[in-house]
Amino acid sequence: MLIQTRRASGQYEDRMTSLRQTAAALIALAVAGTPAQAAAPPPADTLTPIQHYVRARAADAAGMTAAAAAGYGAALAAAPDDPLIATRAYRQAMMAGDRALALRAADVLEASDNLPPDGWMLLLTEAVQAKDWIAANSIIDRIERDEVFAFTVPVLRAWVVRGTGKGDPLEPLGQARRIGGIAAAYAAEHRALLLIATGQRDDGITAVRTLISPDGRGALRLRMAGASALVKSGDRQSALGLLAGADPLLTVARERIEQRKSLPPPVSTAAEGIAELFTRVAVDINRERVTPIALTFARLGTFLAPKHAETWLVTSELLTSEEYYGAALDVLANVRRKDPMAEAARGQRMELLVKQGDRETALEEALVATRGREVEPADWTRVGGLYSDLDRPADAAAAYRNALTLSEARPEDGSRWTLLLLLGSALHEAGDWAAARPVLEESVKLAPEEAVVLNYLGYAQLERRENLAEAQSLIERASKLRPEDSAITDSLGWTHYVRGDLPKAIELLERAVIGEPGEPTINEHLGDAYWTAGRKLEARFAWRAALVHADAKDAQRIATKIDMGWAPEVAAP
Repeated sequence: MLIQTRRASGQYEDRMTSLRQTAAALIALAVAGTPAQAAAPPPADTLTPIQHYVRARAADAAGMTAAAAAGYGAALAAAPDDPLIATRAYRQAMMAGDRALALRAADVLEASDNLPPDGWMLLLTEAVQAKDWIAANSIIDRIERDEVFAFTVPVLRAWVVRGTGKGDPLEPLGQARRIGGIAAAYAAEHRALLLIATGQRDDGITAVRTLISPDGRGALRLRMAGASALVKSGDRQSALGLLAGADPLLTVARERIEQRKSLPPPVSTAAEGIAELFTRVAVDINRERVTPIALTFARLGTFLAPKHAETWLVTSELLTSEEYYGAALDVLANVRRKDPMAEAARGQRMELLVKQGDRETALEEALVATRGREVEPADWTRVGGLYSDLDRPADAAAAYRNALTLSEARPEDGSRWTLLLLLGSALHEAGDWAAARPVLEESVKLAPEEAVVLNYLGYAQLERRENLAEAQSLIERASKLRPEDSAITDSLGWTHYVRGDLPKAIELLERAVIGEPGEPTINEHLGDAYWTAGRKLEARFAWRAALVHADAKDAQRIATKIDMGWAPEVAAP
């Protein structure tokens, strides 16, 4: 049983091959006049605007963001007054990070009164970087009139006041109370940043603390800024206290303080403050799946604060969400090797390589990191995950042992049970149950309220048909902790099936299928239960549903049941 499901890279490769073939065909159509002309496409400078446009659309479809931006740029040069081409050029330029093209397209759109609301943010970015505060305030006025992004206005005005060096930058934040909603939330965050930036450290730290949730979560970037100010003043203990919590970024930040290394750069200037706002807006907008607009804000953050790694990490994540994996990888190259966020960038890079299907390269790079002078548990954990992806569980177990050894030499940070679970699962997958079981039991002792480890140990024993009463107890505890988790409901249903309570088993397995209708293991379990209950037609329907997404190693067993019916030798494990 897998701890988590990973998407197969083959689907991505097939999709991209198809898109590239489509792109090639579209490009050929765009430049071809007669069959003879198609054999030798004309040079780019002789193409018509529509031919440039179609080339760009084809490149865009293939995920070639830079090529698409270049194509739209050429189309815009050939038809500089066309608002449709200018709009496409603007959007693609922002996606590709082509600042010059974005500005050229924005100028065309502004002149024809077609500039989209986020386009004014680009013009504001230019004014702020030029320290043209009169122009900046004029653009903010326009943003306010447009209303779409009026919730950003109080914070924008505050940072422009900070840029001018005249007046109180906190005063404009009062406007957020009248707007309410998300404007007030942003204003509270930036009040803390502005207090710290203007030397009012203690008030700023107090403001940061009010934004931390009761369970110690949230306000990560603000806490980093506050901790950086405390370290700068020599108060490392207070900085460590401000960064208390189990979030991996907080753990890394505490380690850097203890090792007397730098934290992420402060938010001090108008450009940095507005970049911070734009990056936050990008993340929030993307929750509504409006990725092109979110990408615009993220890219603007990189324009304003290119040394702030967070802007690049968010941009990469947004490109990844649209499956522009090559562009997402290119973006990560902007995070400097010694940056405090370099570890996060390295992890993101490995994930992207895996998504592209290049697990071997990811593994090679991950192994290089384990040979450095400052190897972290996370380095070996990443190696273990890649070995698991490559179906090398014994190697994965060895990597997790290395991570565990490094972790044991450090103060307990709440991650030990997770490493034990990973090690135990790798040993289990490698067929060494005798070694896996005590490791998993130790993980349960450390984390008795973690449903995932309770379910794993219970189900592993259920698969082996041993200690069934204990297995059921563990899974029942997991189900009480996460009653809506379909995988755990499946485990509980399968427990009742194995122990002979068929009606209860079917009830639970049907509920699990409703939660995860496409999950092959749950459907196979339900099919076996139906067959045992004499409901053979329904069993075959369930097995057919299981076959749709079944792994190759399970597909033959399920297909045999569909054709021949259930038998002990083809029973689900």
